[in-house]
Amino acid sequence: MDSYPPVTGTYPSDPRLPLLTADEAREVVSLLRHFADDSAGGQAAGDLTADLARGLPTE
Repeated sequence: MDSYPPVTGTYPSDPRLPLLTADEAREVVSLLRHFADDSAGGQAAGDLTADLARGLPTE
């Protein structure tokens, strides 16, 4: 069996920026609420909305 050397690299020391700002995340949660209904997809949207909303700061 061939074995490959481990992948190595250097990582920047600069702080990483979030993928979304808190304001953008709140807007996503607001938009997802529009899709929440009794259908299977709507229930999944409602569940995702609740999960995302719990992770947002309460500023």
